[in-house]
Amino acid sequence: MNAKNNTNEIIKEADLHALGKRAFQKLGLSEQEADDVVRILVLADLFGLSTHGLSRIESYGDRLKIGGINPRPNIRMERLAPAMIGLDGDNGVGPLVGMRALNAAMDAAAEFGIAVVFARGSNHFGPISPYSLIAAERGFASIIGSNASTTIAPWGGSDARLGNSPLGFGVPNPGGKPFLLDMAMSVVARAKIRNAFKRGEKIPDTWGTDIKGNPTTDPKAALDGFLLPIGGHKGYGLALMVDLFAGLLSNAAYLTHIKSWQDEPDEPQNLGHFFILIDTKRLGSNEWLSARMLDFANILTDSPPADQSKPVIVPGMIELAKLERQRSQGIEMSSDTLNLLRQYCGV
Repeated sequence: MNAKNNTNEIIKEADLHALGKRAFQKLGLSEQEADDVVRILVLADLFGLSTHGLSRIESYGDRLKIGGINPRPNIRMERLAPAMIGLDGDNGVGPLVGMRALNAAMDAAAEFGIAVVFARGSNHFGPISPYSLIAAERGFASIIGSNASTTIAPWGGSDARLGNSPLGFGVPNPGGKPFLLDMAMSVVARAKIRNAFKRGEKIPDTWGTDIKGNPTTDPKAALDGFLLPIGGHKGYGLALMVDLFAGLLSNAAYLTHIKSWQDEPDEPQNLGHFFILIDTKRLGSNEWLSARMLDFANILTDSPPADQSKPVIVPGMIELAKLERQRSQGIEMSSDTLNLLRQYCGV
């Protein structure tokens, strides 16, 4: 039996995976495709990224039911060059398209040393770090990105013209934990503002602006307005470059051509993703890479902390520690999310 803690429950990874898999099968996915989707979303929950984990069944499920997402896509791949692949997701669930693209990139990189996959015809594909971890565990360094529906105004502009397009990097470490960087181009994900609105809480005025571009602590005003990019104009530049790679080059939708899953849930979004993978085994032995990664990490973490209660960390350290802890002790999940999964399963 799963332990309960107020509005949260503790559930074992295997139980959560099985529950999520049954829910997506009930929504029309095949057993294998549901398994691929849930693998990404459960990893997100293990990392503590609950806004991008199985809670997404709320939006994915609604869109699957009304035909906004295709539950049985005919995903097609085209070899554009020896190490370059174009993938058409046929409006499938985002994590399914993402897993197909990742697997294709790993296969091609294993053959050629490096590979890139440009995916189109997709939807929200979860966070990037689960894909980076899967790649790193097989010895691949990765650069992965996706575009998104418009939530950010161009620098100096007054309306939303580009998305909070995430970008991630992963570097394997045969002797320890990989480095994983997963970042969106806004100060926070829109889902965090949406959750604050649901809880009736205020937000920091650095998260978003109202419709007129004024900083606000009102989550509803921020949801009606714009997200603020990290680093001002630099974050804006990064966001548009990710969209150029993920959307424009992949022949997916881009910028304002992307349909909003909230405003037009029955319409295909045609999101794009890119997966660039490098087979680190071509660069040197596992021992070579492990020694260099250990030295790299030690140079950083040996720096005396300015605050003794906050030692220096490297990207992915917090998430991987949480994954390890939750795999052994159970995953803390919102009861609302679990109840929605159970409703879809008919239990």
